[in-house]
Amino acid sequence: MRHNRKLNHLSRTASHREAMMANMACSLIKHKRITTTLPKAKALKKYVEPLITKAKNDTTNSRRVVFSYLKDKTAVTELFKEISVKVGDRPGGYTRIIKLGNRKDDAAPIAFIELVDYDENMAKTAKKATRTRRSKKAAPKADAAVEAPAAEETAPAEEAKAE
Repeated sequence: MRHNRKLNHLSRTASHREAMMANMACSLIKHKRITTTLPKAKALKKYVEPLITKAKNDTTNSRRVVFSYLKDKTAVTELFKEISVKVGDRPGGYTRIIKLGNRKDDAAPIAFIELVDYDENMAKTAKKATRTRRSKKAAPKADAAVEAPAAEETAPAEEAKAE
């Protein structure tokens, strides 16, 4: 039985797992989205979300604690300067895992993990989903009304040039 065994060891030693999680977390912070296997993405989510929560409180001690996990100065500064400001009002859930299917080679489940507030594509689709059919019908009428005066204004200018 697996009582109190919540950590996925990912078939690695503790030192290898710690180094891998630190590298993946730094890559996620720098690139805002990475593609990896599903178990690694789930383990990374548990690893990086407490670090982002710690980064909301910008003190020397919290910087030292986060640096002890990440071991990369540029990632720590980006986490504290950019990411913590952007997710300051969010109470949690800073990352999103989206499954992509299976890898062709070994049929391993592949997913990408991304920071939620940095995904422009999802924000665009959310805005498009709020539109209704009625607003689509009303839009061409407004465009036609805007185009007609513009055509009338250019016509007298062309007549003045001709004279």
